[in-house]
Amino acid sequence: MNETRNGLTRYSCPYCSNTFDSFEAIKSHIITDHKTELLPEPEGMIKLTINGQKYKIRVEPEWTLYYLIHDKLGLTGTKLMCDHGACGSCTVIMNGRAILSCMTLAIECHGKQIETVEGIAAANHPLIEEYVKHHCMQCGYCTPGFVVAAKALLDKNPHPTEGEVREALAGNLCRCGTYPQHPKAILEAAKKL
Repeated sequence: MNETRNGLTRYSCPYCSNTFDSFEAIKSHIITDHKTELLPEPEGMIKLTINGQKYKIRVEPEWTLYYLIHDKLGLTGTKLMCDHGACGSCTVIMNGRAILSCMTLAIECHGKQIETVEGIAAANHPLIEEYVKHHCMQCGYCTPGFVVAAKALLDKNPHPTEGEVREALAGNLCRCGTYPQHPKAILEAAKKL
């Protein structure tokens, strides 16, 4: 974190209360005094891993994780329907937890592990085959969000009940009404894991 006073930029250590006059000075301090912690990056620069691939990218303060993933990195499987965190179409997995990428600032994702529907498909996860087999989509726009939410559930609970599946998918909306098929596909995928 940095602050400007009287035209001078001061850098505050995120791990203790020390402040420094230069970015290089704070990096040296962290290397010496906080060996196990992440080094700070220049303002707006983040490092993150998406589907196993490491990225180092400069982001603007207002960019959402959705915007970074979809518009800047071209991973178009993540969808944006409502842009208000109400539909689940933009769901991704961050550090093992399903999150809404339209409601998460990219700058907050430094050091995080992100998984999108492209990563799930590339890993040949049984969810993909079962979603096709059980006809869990009509227009398909909401499907990536459902698949990602289902994957997050199965990662935490490999043998969910139908009620647990329904609860895990409660934040995902489908205008085509494919809701009855999702639990069937997810429970079948769980048997294959």
